[in-house]
Amino acid sequence: MPRTSPKSQPTWTDLKAQLAGFDRKGLMGLIQDLYAASKDNRTFLHTRFGLGEDPLKPYKETIDRWLWPDVIRNQNTSVIKAKEAVSSYKKAVGDPAGLAELMVFYCEQAAGFCRDLGYADESYFKALVIMFENALALADKLPDATRAVLIARLDRVRRASHEFGYGVGDDLDDILANSVSRHG
Repeated sequence: MPRTSPKSQPTWTDLKAQLAGFDRKGLMGLIQDLYAASKDNRTFLHTRFGLGEDPLKPYKETIDRWLWPDVIRNQNTSVIKAKEAVSSYKKAVGDPAGLAELMVFYCEQAAGFCRDLGYADESYFKALVIMFENALALADKLPDATRAVLIARLDRVRRASHEFGYGVGDDLDDILANSVSRHG
């Protein structure tokens, strides 16, 4: 395989040129190697091709792990890793209903952890507010029945958030009120 100059980073164009020389067997072998290389690759491919009973399960498990860690085992939270799960799903398939479900689940997990353990971290709260707003915006674009269920779940998050401080409850009140005023 030709090497790229150490001065430049390879691009998609460079890779595409290399892939153009592969036959079907070569491409299948490459995909098999990628599949075997990491759990994230397997999850991506399973999601992309709709394999498995619940394509959201691995993403929800990641969100749950990083937003509601086992404090007895001294696990930490990571908003970044939880948000990466949402982003990974979006890249894999991007189904709006599935994406909205993950975003609402994110909000539920974050709010539940804060409520049940008294967790109070300003950056964690900011991420919750942003995800709440994004989840609501996406839910607003879904069919009425789906939207109603998601908004009801977000409303429970909003109500719970009044226990947190930092103005989280007020922020979520404003976001939900603005959405409701746009829809009627």
